[in-house]
Amino acid sequence: MSLRVRPRPDRCLENELLRGCDYVGGLDEVGRGALAGPVSVGLAVVGRRTDDAFPDGLADSKQLTARARTGLIEPVRDWLVDCAVAHASPAEIDEHGIVGALRLAGLRALKQVNARGHAPGVIILDGVADWLTAPQPDLLTALDDRQPPEPVLDPAAGPPSPPVRMEVKADARCAVVAAASVLAKVERDSLMACLDDPGYGWASNKGYASPAHIKALTELGASNQHRRSWHLPGLDQHEG
Repeated sequence: MSLRVRPRPDRCLENELLRGCDYVGGLDEVGRGALAGPVSVGLAVVGRRTDDAFPDGLADSKQLTARARTGLIEPVRDWLVDCAVAHASPAEIDEHGIVGALRLAGLRALKQVNARGHAPGVIILDGVADWLTAPQPDLLTALDDRQPPEPVLDPAAGPPSPPVRMEVKADARCAVVAAASVLAKVERDSLMACLDDPGYGWASNKGYASPAHIKALTELGASNQHRRSWHLPGLDQHEG
């Protein structure tokens, strides 16, 4: 029986893209499937002079232990030109939908690095769906009042988001996206562990649907950290 070999990140794609711009950014999100807490987006930026020797052990955050992720934070920050992690709150997820909230968090992260003079010329984004670029409205969506409103930042938000290069498994294949995934995961986990918790178990489940979390929802109902527009397991029993 053959063993499944996990891909190791490299710098092939980001170095290719750097031929046409000064900075390339990698974006990755965490918390998309949670029942509670924010959705968080990590942004890592590399440049033409960034060392090809990225930190030893860097990989998709899902492949790493919590201890390994935490140990990578400082080496990753030292390796990158710039980085940022930004969030969209549960209330913003309810207002804009999960895709709109991801876009909002991504734009906030971009605003931070733009302000420091490191605006990426292109973004590498994991997957097949571009949630960063705002969709162009068409006649049907313009007339559909069921569509959640597009998130709008303040006028000082900066220029529109840069072009996006979609890449399947980018968090495992591209070093800059792997770095973003580690930064986002560590910051969101820390944030969840520090929340006031009447019994949901944020520190252990990070807002995801663990048995203890669902049991607490049944007993306590939803908190202001829950995504109330979602179907929350256990909540029907509590309300009944």
